[in-house]
Amino acid sequence: MKNRKRSHLGIRWSVAVFLLPHMAGVLCFALLPMVRVLVRSFQSAVGGSWVGLKNYLMVWNNTAFRLAVSNTARFILVCVPILVVMSLILTVAVQSIPVVGKHIRSIFLMPMAIPAASVVLVWKALFHDSGLLNHVLLDMGADAIPWMDSGAAFWMLVISYLWKNLGYTMVLWAAGLSAIPKSCYEAAQVDGATSRQIFFRITLPNLKGTAYILVVLSVLNSFKVFREAWLVAGDYPDQSMYLLQHLYNNWFRELDFDKIAAAGVMCSLVIFLLIGMLRRAWDREDNL
Repeated sequence: MKNRKRSHLGIRWSVAVFLLPHMAGVLCFALLPMVRVLVRSFQSAVGGSWVGLKNYLMVWNNTAFRLAVSNTARFILVCVPILVVMSLILTVAVQSIPVVGKHIRSIFLMPMAIPAASVVLVWKALFHDSGLLNHVLLDMGADAIPWMDSGAAFWMLVISYLWKNLGYTMVLWAAGLSAIPKSCYEAAQVDGATSRQIFFRITLPNLKGTAYILVVLSVLNSFKVFREAWLVAGDYPDQSMYLLQHLYNNWFRELDFDKIAAAGVMCSLVIFLLIGMLRRAWDREDNL
């Protein structure tokens, strides 16, 4: 009995030793900077004097911040549902043709391997004032469209996000589908269930955990579209695609660290709240 307790104690110490470098990195590069940002949000940009909620009120009353928040929320509400549903439909379709499925998945994964600079060159070649699409419109006798200087810029950003993340999302859906036991499908087919019934009664209920992970990752990835938009349209793009990343970048250039800290804390609280609500809704459905 004593030997067993010693062995368990030795295993715990070994696990602690292996986890120590990782936890030290999380503490130094994640937790401490988060605490520093939280403290900085209550201080002035110059001198570091305590100003209370002044930074938060200043950020909330900033019209650029409100515009960036509304555009970012709109972008998430449009992109995430389309990405999750479209990738699931394509994954199920690809799974039904196993001979060609591997090659199709490789095609969908190619955008992840393409550098952002190459994507920007394609954007400029297609959508700028003298781009390919406007040449086609002029040849057809129609007027040229200022793609990147109109409301169409937002939808160009949506298309870029979907194109970039579709393959990655399909891989995660495929992993979730492969975890469903084949015996469930065989039993349903024996009972005479149609393909539609199998999809809604077996496939979807068993993909709840994968769907939760995908929604969270898609929301977080939606905050990473700044690179392409900034390289194409610069610091101040069209109003429809002015996102939070543009705002942070402009404030950082102007050394408004107090505004950045306050806005970062506010956005982090909203994201944590949304993820917590989503998790609670998922758990409630599992308990029904």
